[in-house]
Amino acid sequence: MGNRASMQLQQEEIHDIQNETGFSHNQIVRLYSRFTSLDKNNNGFLSREDFLRIPELAINPLGDRIVHSFFLESNDETVNFKQFMRVLARFRPTKTNVNKNKLNTREEKLKFAFQMYDLDGDDRISREELLAVLHMMVGDNISEEQLNSIADRTITEADEDGDFMISFLEFKKVMDRVDVEQKMSIRFLN
Repeated sequence: MGNRASMQLQQEEIHDIQNETGFSHNQIVRLYSRFTSLDKNNNGFLSREDFLRIPELAINPLGDRIVHSFFLESNDETVNFKQFMRVLARFRPTKTNVNKNKLNTREEKLKFAFQMYDLDGDDRISREELLAVLHMMVGDNISEEQLNSIADRTITEADEDGDFMISFLEFKKVMDRVDVEQKMSIRFLN
């Protein structure tokens, strides 16, 4: 199956994806194989339904938000392989000099995380959006009163300009002490 995938993916495309994402040739071929296995209709792109067939996403409380992030990249109802790879590149471990690229910098990882909370895409996280994401993450395991308290405290601590929202700059400041590079990394096999 790996050979079939590498034959369909042109060497020039692999080279372009390598340059843009920092993935190795072997990683790209493996991920292309995974992409084609998800593409049940063999049409060269993935739909939301294709993503939601991934068991790990289906059971992840933020699975829908993660899937949504792939479609932010495409600005469409489908995701092609190159768009798929751009999103995955944000989860590559950050290394100082090996296969460096702009997609997996601390800044890009933070933008990606910010978008998980910014449900309406207005570049600000409101208390309601924060509360909605907290609901997704913890379900009924925490009382409504506790969730409201967490949301209020988070907004109070992060909001520097007094607009009762969290901007990306405020989000970045709050995340200063978090090792985002490590926490938002997946080890991709070579």
